[in-house]
Amino acid sequence: MRVVTNIKLAKRNRQAATYLFLVTLALLIGGFFLVNQSLFTGEEPDTLSLILQALVLPTSFIMTLFSVRMTNLWARTPRPEDALEEALGGINKKSILYNYYHLPLRHLLICPQGVYAIVTRWHDGVHSVEDDVWRTQQGFFARLFTTLRMDGIGNPTRDALSQSQHAQKLIEAHSPGVKVEPLVVFISPSVELHIGKSSVPVLYADPREDESLINYLRNLNTDAGKKQTLPLTDEQIAAFEAATIRA
Repeated sequence: MRVVTNIKLAKRNRQAATYLFLVTLALLIGGFFLVNQSLFTGEEPDTLSLILQALVLPTSFIMTLFSVRMTNLWARTPRPEDALEEALGGINKKSILYNYYHLPLRHLLICPQGVYAIVTRWHDGVHSVEDDVWRTQQGFFARLFTTLRMDGIGNPTRDALSQSQHAQKLIEAHSPGVKVEPLVVFISPSVELHIGKSSVPVLYADPREDESLINYLRNLNTDAGKKQTLPLTDEQIAAFEAATIRA
């Protein structure tokens, strides 16, 4: 399998996540001293200090949310591109996995089984889906912290459908008639899924699971003796990459 990753974008965003964390940490420490200024100086705060004290807490909270989100998207391990590459071990060698070139879609797979817009989730824990409604099994405090951090799983089904439509427009410009299918893949090795009725396949990255990404693709190979070919010709793939891949 050929893997094409926007390394520059991924590296830049990982660095941004690190810098944002450090800035947030500095802001929290500075805010602590600012709010408790009278304890350290023995003087009553002036008007400017009172205004800054009123601003530092909400600013720190907002910065923390951005820092957590950036870290989860770009710095948390296992990295989605690495997890997907490992999950697809044994797939047809002509397959191509694109990472971070077709945003908001982060992962696009072209393989003999079809073209797939892949939405990943890093979350562990226990999650279930029934009739495209997602639920997470959490205690009160875990749910509270998840809500405050705004880092729940959201609705992966809705995201996958939306991003497959985005990818469909890109593909149709170079290969009319090829349909892009949505997939949801959980990359954490410790996640537990209860999958009911879902309009989008929900899969594990872990190949040891029965409902794994690689097993799903293998089960689509109904004609074992048929030569596997990509849904796009080499010329169509070259045109697609020339139009959508940017250094």
